[in-house]
Amino acid sequence: MDLKKIKEFTILNSPALEKYILETSAYPNEHEQLKEIRDATLEKYKHMSIMNASADEAQFLSMLLKLMNAKNTLEIGVFTGYSLLTTALALPEDGKVIAVDPDMEAYKVGLPAIKKAGVEHKIEFVEGNAMPFLNDLISKGKEGTFDFAFVDADKENYINYHEPLLKLVKVGGVIAFDNTLWFGSVALADDDEKFKNDPIMGYIKKHGHEAIKKLNSFLASDPRIESSLLSIGDGVTLCRRKY
Repeated sequence: MDLKKIKEFTILNSPALEKYILETSAYPNEHEQLKEIRDATLEKYKHMSIMNASADEAQFLSMLLKLMNAKNTLEIGVFTGYSLLTTALALPEDGKVIAVDPDMEAYKVGLPAIKKAGVEHKIEFVEGNAMPFLNDLISKGKEGTFDFAFVDADKENYINYHEPLLKLVKVGGVIAFDNTLWFGSVALADDDEKFKNDPIMGYIKKHGHEAIKKLNSFLASDPRIESSLLSIGDGVTLCRRKY
């Protein structure tokens, strides 16, 4: 897939407007090592670099963590570590982010920049699958001990991650699900011609479309949380645990 082409399907649907937001607000305030991870990811993975959070989304998450005074956080899905470094930079010196991803090699792409930024001591990276990892935290008595969780992993399991995360995040804490607009596909009917006529949209429909739509409906009706689907990046849904 062509990276420039797939960006046409994001919520803005305007490369010029996206460029304006990034160059006016996000990039001027982007940490030097975050840019290093962005560049290293693009060089290594080309079109797959879109799997990292966008710079404007990361800027928002950083501010959110600071406003929350978050100290202990979780990250499900790491890739090369752009959002992970964003979190580590936003946490206080004695803060901690525990992150899980089955792909250690991708994490190693961003690790030099993480070390250079001087925040490696705030990060605990676990190589493995998310569900066993989350269930293990619960079995170790970690329920209600995390301020924030960021989920950017396999879309089909988002709805499954929600249950253990609701136990692990404290009352008043926040779970953030990334890509909840799924390149705008959630607004299209299943038989929309765009899915048939454009190979990129066909791929998007096949991989994650139904799972994200199901998740969005579920979160909107879950009485245990307050939720808000934000049109930033590829969509971010914030879920505040009520009880």
